[in-house]
Amino acid sequence: YWVSPVKPIEAMRMALITTAGLHLRNAQGFGFTDASFRPIPSEMSGDALIMSHSSVNFDRTGFVEDVNLVFPIDRFRELVERNQIGSLADVHYSFMGAGHSPEAFEAAADQVAGLLKKDQVDAVFLTPV
Repeated sequence: YWVSPVKPIEAMRMALITTAGLHLRNAQGFGFTDASFRPIPSEMSGDALIMSHSSVNFDRTGFVEDVNLVFPIDRFRELVERNQIGSLADVHYSFMGAGHSPEAFEAAADQVAGLLKKDQVDAVFLTPV
């Protein structure tokens, strides 16, 4: 649902969500029709992430060159440093956005919404891949 902001963006706690199939190197990769999610701790470096997106049509070149194209964590850290957003969530989330209809993600999306609420996140920046 789209809602009107209740505070200025400079005071908001933000989370990143991507459908690029990213996960930590030591975490289980995404399967072909995987509707689950993977948590990405906020302090992790982009170098600690790998992509297991299953679409054969997905070009990984941008991710290989700069993770920020699909998961702009460094850009958001810069926004925090410049006081342009309030803070970042403790944990961000990745889904693998291929192989399912949106309804297949409903249970996982509800779970992530609860986790974001617990982390007091005000807004999410979504990078659909």
